[in-house]
Amino acid sequence: MAIPSLQDGIDKAGSAIGLLWQPNAEPWTPEVVEREYVGWRQEQAAWHEGVALLNLSHHMFDLWIEGPDATRVLAEYGANNFEKFAVGQAKQYVPVTRDGKIVTDGILARHAEDKYLLSGVPAAQHWVQYHAEKGGYDVGFETDASSAFRPGGGDPKLFRYQIQGPLALEVIGKVFGGPLPETKFFHSTPVTLDGRSFEALRHGMAGQAGYEFIGPWEHAAYVHEAFLKAGEPLGLVQVGALAYTTPSVESGWIPSPVPGIYGDPELAEYRAWLPLFGIEGKRPLNGSYFSEDIADYYVSPYELGYGKLIHFGHNFHGRDALLKAKDEPRRTKVTLVFDADDVRRVVGGGEDPGFVLTYARHRVETSAGLVGTTMQTASIDPVGTVLAQTLIDSAHAEPGTEVTVVWGEHPGLGTDPEADLGFPRIRATVQVSPFDRHARTEYRRG
Repeated sequence: MAIPSLQDGIDKAGSAIGLLWQPNAEPWTPEVVEREYVGWRQEQAAWHEGVALLNLSHHMFDLWIEGPDATRVLAEYGANNFEKFAVGQAKQYVPVTRDGKIVTDGILARHAEDKYLLSGVPAAQHWVQYHAEKGGYDVGFETDASSAFRPGGGDPKLFRYQIQGPLALEVIGKVFGGPLPETKFFHSTPVTLDGRSFEALRHGMAGQAGYEFIGPWEHAAYVHEAFLKAGEPLGLVQVGALAYTTPSVESGWIPSPVPGIYGDPELAEYRAWLPLFGIEGKRPLNGSYFSEDIADYYVSPYELGYGKLIHFGHNFHGRDALLKAKDEPRRTKVTLVFDADDVRRVVGGGEDPGFVLTYARHRVETSAGLVGTTMQTASIDPVGTVLAQTLIDSAHAEPGTEVTVVWGEHPGLGTDPEADLGFPRIRATVQVSPFDRHARTEYRRG
């Protein structure tokens, strides 16, 4: 029996919205790791006030790209600057459709002149591999799916551990017997621990200092134990799946926006190549904002804050559309700070609602009507309320602007998208994105 494709799923559902719209969808959280180790509140506090250990080994999809045409295919289907891309450097890869809509970003690391590793949500990996195969590029691929999708189960090829927080560098110094070499943001340096070699990527979360350590899985247990042992006197806290999803809300990264691939007739062959049971067919849409047109959920890299990553000094797929959109009006990425009393009333029924997490597209309104939609919403205990990464009309993006968030689940097809369904409102105040000051002002220095 043939494996159903994304196009098969769209055809059977009648539309992309018919396939993807799932009211009350459970939010994604990382697989394998415990949901909580000491409690999500304490785990969030750890990277703000102390030191946290995060295990990213299981939920990342990896695609190794190697061959004489590796740089060419990545540059022709990504908007980034490949003229300035050193071996050992990583970049947020920005592939776009011919209409200039994001496919979904990923982390692209250059391991050698003709070898790269693209990691993250697999939509970007699918996009690159499809176009490389279709275009006959001289390049080969090796994949390692996330642990939820890895055929036959088994261990990942790589471990990934982040050490984050104000005390992160102190823990790292204890593990390696001194500070690591001076390393620029998003650059790697090779490290060795008791004869075991791996990489240290200077990285951070929610604006805090830290590194991401990446290496062969055979060293995973030893490295993990070394960090736990060194961190114990400093109060190191392991971060579970719940808290792990939340730093993006403070650091301004919007995870897995809807790929702009569902309607373009020229991408029918691509949709027929994609499996239905992959990220493009199974990442649900829900919330109080509903449209029957999937294109209303597409986003521009400019809206996501990726304008500085776009390099017009080379030809790439979608270049003309991005050039045209450069100075056009668009939505602005902001942080909404929810009124804590309203959160308790609406979400918690008058009580502390506990952990709140949703990727729902909730309507954001003013007296003028609809002005934006939320993209990810989560409890941030150190802030004392719920925050939401939001795309909002630029006229309403000024910090301090008061808005309301419509909290509810539109049933989908068959109900007027503009119907008043009696959903409660939560008052919120517009603030900048990234919300965290360090992430906003100092994160990428050095």
